[in-house]
This record gives sequence, C-alpha cells and structure tokens, in this order.
Amino acid sequence: MITAVAAEFAHALPGGGVLAGLDVGTKTVGLALCDAGWSFAGPAETLRRTKFTADLEALRAFITRHSVRGLVVGLPLNMDGSDSPRTQSVRAFARNLTPLSLPVLLWDERWSTQAVERAMIAADVSRAKRAEAIDKLAAAHILQGALDALCMLPRAG
Repeated sequence: MITAVAAEFAHALPGGGVLAGLDVGTKTVGLALCDAGWSFAGPAETLRRTKFTADLEALRAFITRHSVRGLVVGLPLNMDGSDSPRTQSVRAFARNLTPLSLPVLLWDERWSTQAVERAMIAADVSRAKRAEAIDKLAAAHILQGALDALCMLPRAG
C-alpha cells in the first residue's frame, strides 16, 4: 500500500512499530529510524545508489536489521504543491518498493534538506561533515514531520 494520507498509513499499522524515513536522491538514499511508539526520529545511514536491484537488497537488509514495519518516503513537491519530474521519479521509486511488502507513506519534503543544512551551518558544522550527513539528517527531518502528524491522529481503541 502506498498513500499520501497519514490516517491510511496509520490504519495499516495498528500496532505501531519502527518506521524508516527515506530521503531519495539520484545518488544516495538517506535513511532514518524512529522508535516503535512513533515519538522521535533520528538519522541512521546513507545508502549509495547503484542498480535498483542492489539498492532494494540493501534496503531489505536495513529493514530486517531494524525490524522496520513501514516506510515514510520524502516526496519532493514543487513549492506550489504540484509534481515535478523529480516527484515522478520518487513516486516510481516508491512503487518499486512493493516487493518489501511494507506500507509506504509519501510525505511532503519541501524544505527538508534546506532546513537541515541551515541547522548544521548554525552549529558550525564543516562543509565536508555536512555533505556526509545531510541525506540521513534530511530523512530524519522527513520522518519526524510524518511522526508529528501521525501522533495528532485519534488513537484506535
């Protein structure tokens, strides 16, 4: 299941569980994780992209290693909310995750990378360290935004 609606995603995961955030780029995929109670997200690692079959196997290993139950994929919309060629590419990437058999939430990621970069500059992080960490930190920013929305939903039960 792929959705852009937080309530549908939450409904697919009634027991909660660890989620992974993905910041999908052309050369890398930033990965983040959250706790099983969906309270906080943190950066995990950066996957260097190669062929999609190899990328999928690396994601499968990451998901297994961390017992991930759902994926939040950053969706790079235009500033007016419309799709761009990059948005279409990320939607295709999300569709190609179907063999993982996990629910996928497409989450608006406008400004995520810029917000993370500004925070790192403010913290006086060197350009080299920023380049090394930006993708996984952007993934954590995307995942935290989704978690904040998911926590606003009424709880079943």
